[in-house]
Formats: sequence, C-alpha cells, structure tokens
Amino acid sequence: MKAALQKSPIPASHAFVVKDLRDPHFDPNWHFHPEYQLFVVLQGSGTRFIGDHVKPFKEGDMVFTGPDLPHLWRSDNEYFEGREDLWTRGVVIYFHENFLGDQFLQKEEMIKVKQLFTRACRGVEVIGKTAECIRKMMLELLDLTGFESVIHLLKILHLLANTTEYHLLSSAGYTNSMKEGDTERMNKVHAYVMGNFRRKISLEEVAAIANMTPTSFSRYFKVHANKTFSDFVSEIRIGYACKLLIEDRLNVSQACYESGFQTLSNFNKQFKSITHRSPLAYKKEYTEAVFG
Repeated sequence: MKAALQKSPIPASHAFVVKDLRDPHFDPNWHFHPEYQLFVVLQGSGTRFIGDHVKPFKEGDMVFTGPDLPHLWRSDNEYFEGREDLWTRGVVIYFHENFLGDQFLQKEEMIKVKQLFTRACRGVEVIGKTAECIRKMMLELLDLTGFESVIHLLKILHLLANTTEYHLLSSAGYTNSMKEGDTERMNKVHAYVMGNFRRKISLEEVAAIANMTPTSFSRYFKVHANKTFSDFVSEIRIGYACKLLIEDRLNVSQACYESGFQTLSNFNKQFKSITHRSPLAYKKEYTEAVFG
C-alpha cells in the first residue's frame, strides 16, 4: 500500500510541511512514513492507535511520532455517516530528522532534541500546559513563512524537548514489522473491529476478512500488533466504555453492555487490567478533576 507510505511527502524546497486538516473524518488508514510527525486534534473524537498502543482521543489530543511508527486516528463511526453537524479538524507538522542538516543533531546544544527524537520512536503524548502552549504555536505556524517559520518550529521542538508533561505510548519492545502489503490487511481488520466491536466478534470471521485461516491470523496479528487479537478487541471496548462513562454519563452496567461485553464481571476485570482502576474509580477521578 504505497500510498500510505508516501502520505506526507515534503518538497525538496522546504524544510518541513504544516497542514490544517479539515474533513468529515480523519484519514481512516493505518499507515507509517519516514517523517517525524506532530499532530494535534482541534475537533473530533474517536480511537487513536500508535504502534501497539490504543486509546480514545478527543479535542486537545497531541502526539509526536517518529519515523516508521504505525499510527491511525480513527474517527468515531458517526463521522462516517455523512452528518453535516460532525466535522474534524487537526494541525499536523511533518519533517525529517535532518531537516536542518545531517550533522545538526550531533552538536552539543541539540542533545535534548536528540533525546526527544529517540522518545518519539515510541510515540509521545503531550499533555497539560505544554500541550495547550504548543497547540497555540502550531496554529500560529500556519500563518508563518520563510525563516520565521523555521525558528517557530525550533521553539516548538525546544518546548517538547524540555517538558516533563508527556507519556510514552508504544511498548519499549515494540518494533514495526509491517511491509507495504500489511497496511492494507491491517486497515481491513481495524475497520471491521471498529464497526463491530459492540457485538461478539469470532476469530473465524475476522480471519476471513484478512483472507487467512484462524490459526495463521492469530500468529500474524500477534507479530504485527504486539498483542493477541482478543486483547486488541478488549482495549477497543474499554476505550469506548471510558467515553460512555465520562461523556455520556452512563452507569457501569450500561457502559459494560453498550461496549460489547457479555458479563459485568469480565468487564470489571478487563477495565481494571487496562486502566489500572475500577470503572467507578475511573468515573469518580474524572468527575473530580473536571468539576472539582
């Protein structure tokens, strides 16, 4: 799937590219590319995939990814229904490691930026005041050109390199083992799961989507996703349940069955395993953080 690998070409005449993305939904394709990418969601919600990490996203979500780290911001299903009241917007910056020269990162003054680029290989979620500040700077960057735009990008990288307000996303042992043809197969699997996770999904039916036997698909998915297919579906369901608990304000039992779980006991077990807290504790923690 070469289109996915060449998603963000940077003209030879430019040091970087910044884009204001406005569409009915974000690009639903699982992909990777050789550029570094800084992306912030200004409008929209859904599920974010970074390497082997899965998490819901909403307005304000900001992630810095390194070269060839597979990623996808999959908008919620309602964004694909053609509704005029739903729209997505984000700002993205692409640049190569050597955008200021081959030896630039070897200089002593750039050691923290070099460390930042190393962290980006796992995906970096930027949070707190740092994310708010960089969001404003990314919007300002859209209106800058020439040398001023390069200086502005360096200021953004300086903030990213020196902040402690971040989380690493993919597992330390995650490596991208996908080839070009794998992205199309994984896209089909992602799309199928996102459209059907609220009901029971059998291994046989999803293996058929990938045109593989159930046994072969299980091995294939584990290699490329760094987790079992069952664990992957559970993460999708728990992420959706989190949104139901805090955004739609459903109770635990409602969130359990609405997100595709068959029993409350299994839901509670999976929720705690993935979020490290019970559904009630999660909802309480969010409520206290937002409303005090």
